[in-house]
Amino acid sequence: MILHAGDVGEGVLDKLQRISTTVAVRGNTDRWPWGAKLHLTERVQIHNWTFHVVHDLASFPTVPQDTQVVVHGHSHRWSCIEENGIWYVNPGSAGPRRFNLPITLGIAVIEGSQIRFERIDIEA
Repeated sequence: MILHAGDVGEGVLDKLQRISTTVAVRGNTDRWPWGAKLHLTERVQIHNWTFHVVHDLASFPTVPQDTQVVVHGHSHRWSCIEENGIWYVNPGSAGPRRFNLPITLGIAVIEGSQIRFERIDIEA
C-alpha cells in the first residue's frame, strides 16, 4: 500500500494506483480540480497498525486516539521520530527535487507486532 502525504501533482495518483492501492491526502499545492477529491486527513489500518495521514502536521496537532503512526509531508524533508508511543514519519519527496533537499521516500516494514521505517534515497 502506498500512503501519500500530499502535494501529489496531476496524474500522479493514477500512476501510483497501477503500482499498489494508494491513499493520499490533499496538500497545499493540490488546488486544482483533480485535488478537490482528496481529503485533508485519512485513517488507514495496515495489519494491526493504525496510520493517520495528513499533509501539514502543524495544521492538525491533535492525533486521533489509537493512532500509532502519523505520516505527514509539507516540508518535503525526511524525518522519523517516536514520541509518547506514536511514530511521526515524513517520507520526504520522491518527485522532482525541491528546496535542494534529497529525493527520498519511506518504507514501513511490519513484521508481526513490530514496525520499522526505512529511508530510501533516490539519485536524480
